[in-house]
Amino acid sequence: MTDAPADRSLPWLAALRAPGLSPRQLRQALQTAGSMVELVGAPTRQLAALGLSQPAIETLRHPDRDRLAADLAWLAQPGAGLVTLEDADYPASLRELSAPPPALWLQGRRELLSEPQLAMVGSRHPTHDGRDMARAFAAALAGVGLVITSGLARGIDAAAHEGALAVGGDTLAVLGGGIDTLYPAENRALGERIAAAGLLISEYPPGTPPRRGHFPARNRLIATLALGVLVVEAALHSGSLITARLAGEQGREVFAIPGSIHNPMARGCHRLIQEGARLVETCDDILGELRPALGALLATRPPSGPDSETHTETRERPQGLDPEYLKLLKAMEFSPQTVDVLAARSGLTPESVSSMLLILELQGAVEARPGGRFAARRDGP
Repeated sequence: MTDAPADRSLPWLAALRAPGLSPRQLRQALQTAGSMVELVGAPTRQLAALGLSQPAIETLRHPDRDRLAADLAWLAQPGAGLVTLEDADYPASLRELSAPPPALWLQGRRELLSEPQLAMVGSRHPTHDGRDMARAFAAALAGVGLVITSGLARGIDAAAHEGALAVGGDTLAVLGGGIDTLYPAENRALGERIAAAGLLISEYPPGTPPRRGHFPARNRLIATLALGVLVVEAALHSGSLITARLAGEQGREVFAIPGSIHNPMARGCHRLIQEGARLVETCDDILGELRPALGALLATRPPSGPDSETHTETRERPQGLDPEYLKLLKAMEFSPQTVDVLAARSGLTPESVSSMLLILELQGAVEARPGGRFAARRDGP
């Protein structure tokens, strides 16, 4: 490959597959050479002086033709792409990093990279309320025009992506492996939906399996791409808190939704709030902070979600309920309760409560939760 190829992606594909050529070395070599074409065409002695290993130099000179053909075939798929440090649409926010990824592999709508994004992260094992809140906030914020960015993980990540897709909004997933190795397997169908309607990105080439060491780098990209990070539920020691703190270090806004003091999944959010994160009760709490960056967007696309206060109120009570049913609904308050607790609060017998709960569940006024608990259904943010 001593001659500059007609297809400008070829030298990048060779460099990104070169063994022993780390992203840091590639960035430094690219900066010294001036361009990827010049780097690939540089004399062997110069490449060695730049710190490139002999196997890396050999790959630049004589790339694996089968591997090159496979990568070109992957890029030829509808929606597939590669954005590099040499491209004008490489995210400006990532260029601010001390060690930006040299290139990003894409599947989907490339233009979403330059749209305003809000990251949503949280527990992989959220409560039902946490999952519902993530979907509701994602739907409302996507309705305003924000791209909802997350990592396609179980739990809150998946719920955030689903919430955005449910209202025809935009969502972007940053992966910890190649785009063709969607992880976890249970979210593969969701990843395919995002590829079709939103955008998947990865700094790892196709075929790269997800590895534990990739996810901190994935979290750094999530934190940096977005204007802010919303943590819905998180334990005290979780990757979500690391993502939030990375966002703060990058000058991004950090938001957290509080929860019950008895919910271990709320403790991480409470810690973030103690450390200065913005406490979030409604979407307006987020939009108000981001308004300077979203002025034009908010002026042209008003919020399409529910009224800002409705997320803390129960739905309108079913019509025609007698006083005992209303007393039971009031006894539920704002968190799931057992039949015995509801009986004690309402003054009704456990047998009556069980019968009434069944009727209310059929009417859609309450829903059963794990552990034999029941909760009133609520609207979103």
